[in-house]
Amino acid sequence: MKKLALHWKIIIGMILGIIFGFIMNAYNGQKFVTDWVAPFGTIFINLLKLIAVPLILASLIKGISDLKDISKIRDMGLRTIGIYIATTLVAIVIGLSIVNLVKPGTGMPQDTIEKIKLKYENDAGVTDKLMKASAQKDAGPLQALVDIFPSNIFQSMADASMLQVIFFALFVGICLLLIGEKKAKPMIDIFDSLNEVVMKMVDLIMLFAPYAVFALMANVIIAFDDTTILAKLLQYAFCVVGGLLLMIGFYMMLVKIYGKKSPMWFLNKISPAQLLAFSTSSSAATLPVTMERVEEHLGVDKEVSGFVLPVGATVNMDGTSLYQGIAAVFIMQVIWPEGLTFSNQLVIILTALLASIGSAAVPSAGMVMLVIVLESIGFPPELLPIGLALIFAVDRPLDMCRTVVNVTGDATVSMLVAKSLGKLHDPKPKEWDDNYEAVK
Repeated sequence: MKKLALHWKIIIGMILGIIFGFIMNAYNGQKFVTDWVAPFGTIFINLLKLIAVPLILASLIKGISDLKDISKIRDMGLRTIGIYIATTLVAIVIGLSIVNLVKPGTGMPQDTIEKIKLKYENDAGVTDKLMKASAQKDAGPLQALVDIFPSNIFQSMADASMLQVIFFALFVGICLLLIGEKKAKPMIDIFDSLNEVVMKMVDLIMLFAPYAVFALMANVIIAFDDTTILAKLLQYAFCVVGGLLLMIGFYMMLVKIYGKKSPMWFLNKISPAQLLAFSTSSSAATLPVTMERVEEHLGVDKEVSGFVLPVGATVNMDGTSLYQGIAAVFIMQVIWPEGLTFSNQLVIILTALLASIGSAAVPSAGMVMLVIVLESIGFPPELLPIGLALIFAVDRPLDMCRTVVNVTGDATVSMLVAKSLGKLHDPKPKEWDDNYEAVK
């Protein structure tokens, strides 16, 4: 009997988790889910986060040292950043085009606005987003640059400060090139072996994925028990989801035209990472799985995936940027229509692009950056809590959707960069039990 593919197992787990969540909502079983089901999802995410930093260090240091030429690092870096900026701009333009065309915020009943305001304005989640945005806004203009350079790499690894870890890995990789192949070989062998060990960890952790996704989805569903408010925001949600689907279509066009690969083949190979991105809402937590799928199933060389994917998980937030454009204009359509000028929308494009670079690869970071986008166009501060309250009810499911686009964009760009550098080869997938017979 043919073994069921991993992505089908994850989909089954996802569907069963959704059904179970609705059943628990109907029978007041929310506490049971929180106490006895959700922890398994948390364990799974913790395991993925556990191996994310070692994987970045090992793959990036090994990849840079394998390039043998510092100029290749520059070429790869410029192509990667250039493509990421281009796709992010496309995402923002798609988002603004849809929200201006559909106008989901016009005509919303005042009583619905008041109901949402009363329910969410003083919500701890909304308050937390406003506080984080205020702290980020108060930072100096070069603080983002300062934050790239760590003072203690062990602290950076403990805090999962991805940009600092990436800088350290690049620094070590370049120094390994400069000391010569003979002296560098022992250390390169260590990181090569570490990379193999961590990739095997990914294979083992993914055996637990269908059950973890069940737990994660059940926990998400029990949070949404106010269907009246959700129904009022469906038009806005459909705009975001429609824009995200268009963005995936744009990626598939790039895969077909420049990657010379079938879009369906690409989606089939990357689908486990997409499904995990949907379940966890975190590009960082999904990163180990994304790297495993891109290297072993798409055929991207490690020196490319080890650089492009960690950078992408930190600075490439196409789904988040698209969402910020739609959300900002939607909020303005509802409570500040006089601010809907062409110049303000140009500012949204620029600010959303810059915000995507600073947006953390964690759940709901996009809403924090949305506050900064709104403040950049002079949005009245006293209306900010109401603006966030308007979209807070549907932010979690939309966050899940836009994380899928973020991860898909990272995988697409890594494939395009690899193709342009001649680093795309035939896939060689590995299984968790490849060497099991020899050691059991």
